[in-house]
Amino acid sequence: MTTLTWNSNRPWRGIMVATALPLRDDLSVDHDAYARHVRWLIEQGCDGVVPNGSLGEYQTLTDEERARVVRTAVEAAGDGARVMPGVAAYGSAEARRWAEQAAEAGCGSVLLLPPNAYRADERAVRAHYTEVAKAGVPVVAYNNPLDTKVDLTPGLLARLHQDGSIVAVKEFSGDVRRAYEIAELAPELDLLIGADDVLLELAVAGAVGWIAGYPNAFPATCAELYHAAVAGDLETALPLYKSLHALLRWDSKTEFVQCIKLSMDLVGRRGGPARPPRSPLTGEIEAEVRAATEKARAAGHH
Repeated sequence: MTTLTWNSNRPWRGIMVATALPLRDDLSVDHDAYARHVRWLIEQGCDGVVPNGSLGEYQTLTDEERARVVRTAVEAAGDGARVMPGVAAYGSAEARRWAEQAAEAGCGSVLLLPPNAYRADERAVRAHYTEVAKAGVPVVAYNNPLDTKVDLTPGLLARLHQDGSIVAVKEFSGDVRRAYEIAELAPELDLLIGADDVLLELAVAGAVGWIAGYPNAFPATCAELYHAAVAGDLETALPLYKSLHALLRWDSKTEFVQCIKLSMDLVGRRGGPARPPRSPLTGEIEAEVRAATEKARAAGHH
């Protein structure tokens, strides 16, 4: 029997942190700081990392930077199975190449958005996932209809799973009702929590993993929250969730990259600036994130 926790047979389960990418003040990638960050997250109880996601600013990286980030993550994690790179690209062939690069680096799975250069129909979506799955590494679908304008509905996810193209879905729609329909239509498809501020709701609904943002700043507390939530220990999970929710909801905002990096800086990790076109936070948002981060620290979260 496979458990709810991370294991090398299903390495997309557990807490996989969508890593922020530390940048120097000149906006170059600090690969050494990134390696330290990956090691620290795993030491603090997280199961693995997701480099080159939207939180990792993959859209702003050169091909060379993007490939090196994956290699750095694999080396720092000590086990490639613990690394799930984002392989999103405008073209299916390019996304497949990134999946092949991940396979060569020894990664255990990859995270793939649907085509997002235009509003793709179901036929195009299924062809896209079929193509990338040919790389031979397990594919986790990423449903983010808010940003991509392509909605991986429960019915479409079931068909993608039936095609043999995907093993799991990162559900970011925010509609927790979908969890039950996905389980009915595709009982073998793993549901992964895709937004920090619906963690408890999706855990209760049967999620077996969390592709997470705020563990970049508070990994140990987030690990405790996740494990309590998936175990159904609401006595532990609910107070923790309530105390962190003012922070977790920033993971679903437009400025989530800058917010999480600010929280990292405040707790003594290197977040640093974000690359354009992301701009520095407004004073109002910065003040709110600072207050929520300091409140979490004062409560003993780490």
